[in-house]
Amino acid sequence: MPWLSSITLDGMSAAVAGPGLSFGVVPWWAVALALLFSGRVGIVFGAMPARQAARLDPIGALRYD
Repeated sequence: MPWLSSITLDGMSAAVAGPGLSFGVVPWWAVALALLFSGRVGIVFGAMPARQAARLDPIGALRYD
């Protein structure tokens, strides 16, 4: 149902900026690349602090909290 979002976005853009504006098409590989990149960043910057926290002594970590 990608056509439904296209119709909706085209209708909203025409209402805001006039009938000449339309949104471009994003290739599927660009969407896949963006999802892979953001997933990798999330894993790296989520796993590094989690790994460091797992190595801490629980009593010592709570002492300074």
